[in-house]
Amino acid sequence: MEKLDKRMEELLQSEGDLTEKQRNILAAATEMFAQKGFAATSTSEIAKKAGVAEGTIFRHYKTKKDLLLSIVSPTMLRMISPFILKDINKVLNQDYERFEDFLREMIKNRQAFLDNNLQVVKVVIQEIPFHPELRDQFIQHVGQKVYQRFSETVQYYQAKGQIADIPPATVLRNVSSVILGYFATKYIVAPVGWDEEKEIDELIAFLAKGLAPE
Repeated sequence: MEKLDKRMEELLQSEGDLTEKQRNILAAATEMFAQKGFAATSTSEIAKKAGVAEGTIFRHYKTKKDLLLSIVSPTMLRMISPFILKDINKVLNQDYERFEDFLREMIKNRQAFLDNNLQVVKVVIQEIPFHPELRDQFIQHVGQKVYQRFSETVQYYQAKGQIADIPPATVLRNVSSVILGYFATKYIVAPVGWDEEKEIDELIAFLAKGLAPE
């Protein structure tokens, strides 16, 4: 089984509200949910990997979903969201002359983030479609803050005549769907045999052309 992401491990150790057993359970659940998915992971497997009795998990959480919702998802999102926002703000806080330059830096920034936090991201992405509670938490902790900053960036490039005069939300949906598709293919579907620079160049050209004013 792949080792827990280093950053996630550091975050767990720095979280003072968690007991050592809770840290072990959260670490084990994160690893196993990322590798096998929520549905295919049993609480007995999590308990064994965490080095605790299965009853310890159920002492406060009646079901496996309670574990996901009450321990895993809130803690992951609460701990990981500052890093998402901090990293992405490095890009959003800078002025790039061209929309294409902004896109390139955004892709490289998100790729570096994924390299350090792939397990956590995989759990969130895998489970959000099946658990509306996770979607709501993600929107609350991350989505709303990123959307506001991204909207300002879109308006900046619209004023420069590089993006068509369409709602920023439409731009965000198009950009995020294409970039997320790229990352899903790179990290999950076909993680080998990539010419990254060529793929990124083609992705940027596709987005820039599609969003350019007529």
